[in-house]
Amino acid sequence: MQGGQMALEEPLRLASVLTPSKRNFIPSLTKVVGTLGPNSRSVDVIEACLEAGMSVARFDFSWLDEKYHQETLDNLRVAVKNVKRLCAVMLDTMGPALQVLNKSGNPIEMMAGNRVTVTPDVTREPSTEVLPVNYSGLANTVKEGDTIFVGQYLFTGIETTSVWLEVLETRGNDILCLVKNSATLLGSIFTMHASQVHIDLPTLTDVDRQAISNWGSRNKVDFISLSYTRHAEDVRELRAFIKAQNLSETQIFAKVETVEGLRHFDEILQEADGIILSRGNLGIDLPPEKVFLFQKSAIHKCNMVGKPAIITRVVDSMTANLRPTRAEATDVANAVLDGADGILLGPETLRGMYPIEAIKTVGRICAEAEVVCNQSLQFKRVARHVGEPMSHVESVASSAVRAATIVKAAMIVVFTSSGRAARLIAKYRPSVPVFAVVIPRLSTNSLKWTFTGSSQAKQLLGVRGVYPILASPNVATSGGSSEESGLKLALNHSKSVGTAQGPSEVGFKKYPVFETGGGGDGDYVRLGFQELEFSDEFGVEKLGDFEKVWI
Repeated sequence: MQGGQMALEEPLRLASVLTPSKRNFIPSLTKVVGTLGPNSRSVDVIEACLEAGMSVARFDFSWLDEKYHQETLDNLRVAVKNVKRLCAVMLDTMGPALQVLNKSGNPIEMMAGNRVTVTPDVTREPSTEVLPVNYSGLANTVKEGDTIFVGQYLFTGIETTSVWLEVLETRGNDILCLVKNSATLLGSIFTMHASQVHIDLPTLTDVDRQAISNWGSRNKVDFISLSYTRHAEDVRELRAFIKAQNLSETQIFAKVETVEGLRHFDEILQEADGIILSRGNLGIDLPPEKVFLFQKSAIHKCNMVGKPAIITRVVDSMTANLRPTRAEATDVANAVLDGADGILLGPETLRGMYPIEAIKTVGRICAEAEVVCNQSLQFKRVARHVGEPMSHVESVASSAVRAATIVKAAMIVVFTSSGRAARLIAKYRPSVPVFAVVIPRLSTNSLKWTFTGSSQAKQLLGVRGVYPILASPNVATSGGSSEESGLKLALNHSKSVGTAQGPSEVGFKKYPVFETGGGGDGDYVRLGFQELEFSDEFGVEKLGDFEKVWI
């Protein structure tokens, strides 16, 4: 296990704390995933979320129906056009989730010391005496002394909205439990979780298959978050299924949220395109003092192989408050220092009172942490893990980041079709933004010719530090002018998102430029500068209006 470290030493650390932040208007390199729902599904609110820094919109299929999510997605598309920002779409599966349906919506008062029966008889109404759950086999898997948690905000740690039950005995299919804390259960759906108990249900349920084959396929989703991933076979099964649904370009993020998934983490990481560490369930399945150990270890492993790691449950108090707690703010910063690619907001944006403020706050904390993140240490760790001899593509990517650091580049521009080169560069954690100009490719099947590139561009929105730009199809066929056009795209986009500003514009022709071939698919890289302070000792050779850094 290895965690991140800060690069600043005293007295610079204290000075940086006392100095007002100058990065409030600059987006963070760390990505923010926002869950859209009742308080964040109107066009105007989604527009504000996009401008606040949301790069991936998550649709949680553990509740509500396809029609509701389609209306929200249609609003997202309008908002994207209005603010001219790319936004990826993530479908989050329900998985083998245990739920208690409270059709009446009436609050249920649970008192510590009382007894309650958990039953699979879903025809009964939830009450202080009985909680009907949608799983008939729970009584066969729990034993006396096991713990069961129930609540709408089950994994927030706010004990006034979730209840902790201790199993006393089983009676046939029913479970008699002791209520350990007083709480008021609110909402129409309560989630139930039995700590470290195997639920004998498939990871990819029939409900999930229907949602993917209908809603997911129709909308060509960019990511699928596979809830309750327990084995690598779960990922392989989903991969085969989405390929049959004409979603072969869709990426799979394995959501690891149980001890069972933790035990098989290495195999899951090998199969998945990215990892979501769902610390809500993990915080119940694991003792609280063990959660940080898994977080640091898992993020480190993701960083070493260059796959995105996204952290959940960071500012839960912002569901009802404008500001996070001190502990939450520190938690977000530490996740960035550990190497997280993104932060996922669930109830904070889904049904929280301040979805826009939650995104802005998380973005500011991430940006501040990135200022002091020890990029050099992370670079060395990744390079050491890759080992020698390096492959050509690894050498190109690492050298681009090294050159950008040495000559104080303001940005890295990658020309790519598959997105692979941009991911490799991000793997070495550059301290400057990476603008990926995605060049569309012409492809064909038995029915028609199409350009690819949209999915490849939006999927880079889940990678730390990468700002994707989808070039128009004519760039792919415009010969020598394509590079100049791509550089203009990158420069204009950097200004629009706020990474290039001030009187000293980023330049490519009159300022130094780095370029190299490689990347496996004709990708290459250029560096843009706001400063010209570097010397010939770094291997800079003048080439007419350009200067080239050799590696």
